[in-house]
Amino acid sequence: MTLQDSFILAWRTVKSNKLRTSITVAIIAFGIMALIGIITAISAMNQSLKENFSFMGANAFSIRYKEMNARIMGGDGGNQEDFVKAKKGQKEKKSNLNKPIRLEESTYFKEHYSFNRAQVSVYRRGNGNNELHYKNKKTNPQITMWGADENYIGVNGYELNMGRNLNNVDLESGRNVCLIGSNVAAKLFPANPEKSVDKVILVGGKPYRVVGLLKSKGSSAMMRQDDIVVTSVKNLRQYQLTNSYQIGVMVNNVAELDPAIGESMEQMRKARRLIPSESENFVIDKSDKFADMFIGFLAGISGAAGAIGMITLIGAAIGLMNIMLVAVNERTREVGLIKALGGKKKDVRRQFLFESILISVLGAVFGIILGVLVGNIFSLVLHTGFVIPWTWVVIGIAICSFVGLAAGIYPAMKAAALNPIDALRYE
Repeated sequence: MTLQDSFILAWRTVKSNKLRTSITVAIIAFGIMALIGIITAISAMNQSLKENFSFMGANAFSIRYKEMNARIMGGDGGNQEDFVKAKKGQKEKKSNLNKPIRLEESTYFKEHYSFNRAQVSVYRRGNGNNELHYKNKKTNPQITMWGADENYIGVNGYELNMGRNLNNVDLESGRNVCLIGSNVAAKLFPANPEKSVDKVILVGGKPYRVVGLLKSKGSSAMMRQDDIVVTSVKNLRQYQLTNSYQIGVMVNNVAELDPAIGESMEQMRKARRLIPSESENFVIDKSDKFADMFIGFLAGISGAAGAIGMITLIGAAIGLMNIMLVAVNERTREVGLIKALGGKKKDVRRQFLFESILISVLGAVFGIILGVLVGNIFSLVLHTGFVIPWTWVVIGIAICSFVGLAAGIYPAMKAAALNPIDALRYE
């Protein structure tokens, strides 16, 4: 019996036992679906994070007074690395650790930073749960208010859709004018968002004239970049007191990023009046740092997905082995007939192994298709492209082939060891 004959005979046997094959394929398919589905969803989330957390251009960076992870984890917001250094006895003033950036310091930086015509923006975050009103329309209470200067939208990767940017009169007078994000305009002016320009809206109960509408940047579950309202720094100071200012810097191209960061550290140390023995009490973040940080959080979920999938596949392997053992008992006379016609042990063993692997691979194919479809529900929610984790698709097929082989070895050996005379007389 040739290899091709063994494969064809195995395929016919698999097709003839539709109910048994379907149940076994379903068990394996659900295991692979869990694995591929979670991995696909995580891939879609990673893609969304990369797109949406790069809220500044690739040639931009920001300066803040503490690490972003301190804000996320809570506590007193201190820079953990600084506290570790302080405990080691370095000559640092504890008051300098986690010291907010004042307006005077950020203004000094903007006036004295002169790296190759780089743009510098001074801004700060206000309340993040504002509810905006226009006549009988209102937004959800999730709009973030920013106090900024004329360079804010350029440094942070925004573009004007309609209207104008903040001008010198706005910045110096602190009058109630603002720029709004595309989501805000869509909520307050659903029929025609472009008509929002020059309208008076209520922000926290105070009237603001809309002077500009920003183009959409897209949003993710963790970063709502279009749910913003931008006014001048001076205006925000009248109503909302925040701890610290931030500084954004945009250079002409990516190649200038590292030297620009080096010069910004020197200039920021001067602005903060740090002596040589003191380490930096500020943090410089590239635009993709936040995405990398959150993607790191998702890495643990990938490991959990693998564990869930493997546990399910182990159960599927046990079920497949049990079904193959039952098949050996049911087909004892068939095995005896094959041997009586000149078939060898290896032919019987090969046929049963092919059957086990075929069932397992069929389960992998259906599981991968279902997993990709289920996982890409996240792509629709997050507005990313269709994601297919090809690496895990190949890994899934390889794992299922191994599972089929492992589950079929013992039943195949048992079938091959049958005595042909006893097998022919088996009832």
